[in-house]
Amino acid sequence: MTDTPSIRVDKWLWHARFFKSRGLSAKAVSDGGIRVDGVRISKPSRSVGPGNTLTFVTGNRVRVVRILDVGTRRGPAPEAQALYEDLSPPPEPRDDGAPVRTGPRPTKKERRRMDATRSGALDPFAGSE
Repeated sequence: MTDTPSIRVDKWLWHARFFKSRGLSAKAVSDGGIRVDGVRISKPSRSVGPGNTLTFVTGNRVRVVRILDVGTRRGPAPEAQALYEDLSPPPEPRDDGAPVRTGPRPTKKERRRMDATRSGALDPFAGSE
């Protein structure tokens, strides 16, 4: 019999702080959103251990992590980050399309003018008083 440590996948995901609660991690596994070594799993009781690779989605990002240790508790973030090696590609930079603000905040008058410009209802004589 091998003495490699193992832990339930839902419990490990919670220990490693990928999900806020164990219930959320169990739901993610039950919904079929977790892969262990490339194989989709659907039972939260599936055992995982060091060397296994998990693939799952959190938020709008696909995460790929290799388990380094099973851990004994849900500790602080640095302790949780020591449980895995992140193999995920870096997240794509966000482009919100929002203009970058330069300078001080606009005054109320300037804000009204910007809003009118955006809506296409700019009166060329507005604000010339």
